Amino acid sequence: MKFTVKQIATLLGGEVAGNDELAITGLAKIEEGKSGDISFLSNLKYEPYLYTTQASAVIVDRSFEPKKPVITTLIFVENSYSAFTRLLEEYNRQQSLGRVGIEQPSYVGEGSRVGELSYQGAFSYIGKNCQIGKEVKIYPHAYVGNNVRIGDHTVIHAGARILDNCIIGQHCVIHPNAVIGSEGFGFAPQPDGTYKTIPQLGNVILEDFVNVGSNTTIDCATMGSTIIRKGAKLDNLIQIGHNVEIGKNTVIAAQTGVSGSTKIGDNCVIAGQVGFAGHLTIANGTKVGAQSGVGKSVEEEGTAINSSPAFGLKESMRSLAIFRRLPDLEQRLTKLEKKNEKS
Repeated sequence: MKFTVKQIATLLGGEVAGNDELAITGLAKIEEGKSGDISFLSNLKYEPYLYTTQASAVIVDRSFEPKKPVITTLIFVENSYSAFTRLLEEYNRQQSLGRVGIEQPSYVGEGSRVGELSYQGAFSYIGKNCQIGKEVKIYPHAYVGNNVRIGDHTVIHAGARILDNCIIGQHCVIHPNAVIGSEGFGFAPQPDGTYKTIPQLGNVILEDFVNVGSNTTIDCATMGSTIIRKGAKLDNLIQIGHNVEIGKNTVIAAQTGVSGSTKIGDNCVIAGQVGFAGHLTIANGTKVGAQSGVGKSVEEEGTAINSSPAFGLKESMRSLAIFRRLPDLEQRLTKLEKKNEKS
């Protein structure tokens, strides 16, 4: 990457205070910046570094007013964090544009079509009758099964598996070793105590702008589709069961498990190590605290829940405060009982 400060400011809709002709060749944290780097200041805890950083330019909020002289060039924008994210996206796009074509050995099955400016890394596999969009990046050792559809500009990282009949939208990112479309956990108990496998005949649909973290598994539906809606972001090490639906722009942190047929609404925030029972409905905008166990549906939008079993956040925090005071409360109760006995 090599841009001038002026070009970056134009990209971000910002205003420059300083030398707008400086060349920018890298991105860095504000405390680690060196000549040629650009950084950002969003959290004012890091403001002292602004006055010592060697970075050539720093992106700051329009409302920011330096308390000391600043030697670096500043780019003023509406939201420095969002602007730097936009810059990271552009940097990533520039980096990935260099990967085009087919490395060998790799395989493309009969009837499959791959769009222009796409990349297929060494030892990658694309099955039969697949439709791969333009500028799709399929990295080494990735596997794409039969009858898969992948939209434009999607990235399938090394070792990821997209199994038969799955549909991946545009601008999605599947991180290393994620598995999309694995067989759902369906077994019917038999009179003799054994279990009979129930065939899982459905697929998985990822809508546009979905991110799936490393080692996350999304099971195919028994019938129909497991669906991850537009803009949802899944962290590493998440288990999504069969016939689950995850709403638009919902974010789920690592080590969360969602049991079969549960439907999580739009714009929910799920912290790490949360467990959802099956066949639940979780309302839009629900927030779930870390390590919560959700055993019943959430009907009211914007609800915050916590604990295991999960219940209202305020109630759970009050309960926790009381729980911590139990030894003291016990002593006080014992003293009162003894006082009553004497009287």
